[in-house]
Amino acid sequence: MAYAAFRSIGAYTPEKILSNEELSTMVETSDEWITKRTGIKERRIAAENEFTSDLGMKAARKALDRSGIALSDIDMIVCATISPDYFCMPSTATIISTKLGLKNATAFDISAACTGFVYALSIAKAFIESGMKKNVLIIGAEKLSAITDYSDRGTCILFGDGAGSAVISATEDKNEAIIDIHTGADGEYADLLMTPNGGSGSAHDSLGAEAGSCFMQMKGNETFKVAVRTLTKDVKEILADNNLTGEDIVHFVPHQANLRIIKAVGDALKMKEEQVVLTVAKYGNTSGASIPMAINDVYEAGDLKAGELMLLDAFGGGLTWGSALVPFSPKVS
Repeated sequence: MAYAAFRSIGAYTPEKILSNEELSTMVETSDEWITKRTGIKERRIAAENEFTSDLGMKAARKALDRSGIALSDIDMIVCATISPDYFCMPSTATIISTKLGLKNATAFDISAACTGFVYALSIAKAFIESGMKKNVLIIGAEKLSAITDYSDRGTCILFGDGAGSAVISATEDKNEAIIDIHTGADGEYADLLMTPNGGSGSAHDSLGAEAGSCFMQMKGNETFKVAVRTLTKDVKEILADNNLTGEDIVHFVPHQANLRIIKAVGDALKMKEEQVVLTVAKYGNTSGASIPMAINDVYEAGDLKAGELMLLDAFGGGLTWGSALVPFSPKVS
């Protein structure tokens, strides 16, 4: 039987840093206000001529270089993004494929907001375990600055740009396998976090007059409450389903949305400080790129070792949520 193994990780962050101090010159806020409410100190902003596909391609190259797997052996690319290069088509995944120099591989985007990477991971696992694919490149890439209203204090303080990528490959060794993935959604709460205009649900002739509605909009307090409740419940369930406890987790990698949400969930799960991966202070919320960027930080610090168990946990617009139990299983040369 084929199992799916998490072989490698890579990430890319744009050069430009947007600090809280600089934001305070653009909108009524302050470093103290932002830090207290979110834990964010700065975020990265892509250059004007730097697209989501560029961010994703650079992260993917790192993951590929570290995987021990040839580019020509990649047979599928899944890109999780809510800030694609183009509205509807072509998919950002196909553009990344071309920029990598890869031909004939299956390539498509998914839209699951901040849960995108976990959803992409579940898709890769399913395709590999079914025998349809052997090596899947999954990417979370976002240029959220392109859909952020920098006059809206409730959202512009939160979001940044970046990308993360992983190579998921077939293995016959069950000890290397991704253990389990949970995903879910509830559209009843769709209006808590959304970009309300620009699709078939709104008149296209209104776009000129209502350009602001093409930006992200969020009901912060309501989103916070649902996020903490949903994430805690989902993580408890995936641990229980697999007869594991928080003590079995080496790296708890939550979506980096808000330090208060991360702390509330971590406390509810009785996670120790050294188990929780935190990157929200320097990157902000990068949506689908958040989790792989955080994993990459641990890897590049030399703190992610073969066989160590990661617990991934995310919540995003849709509303969507997901969790995954993933051992780090680099290919042995």
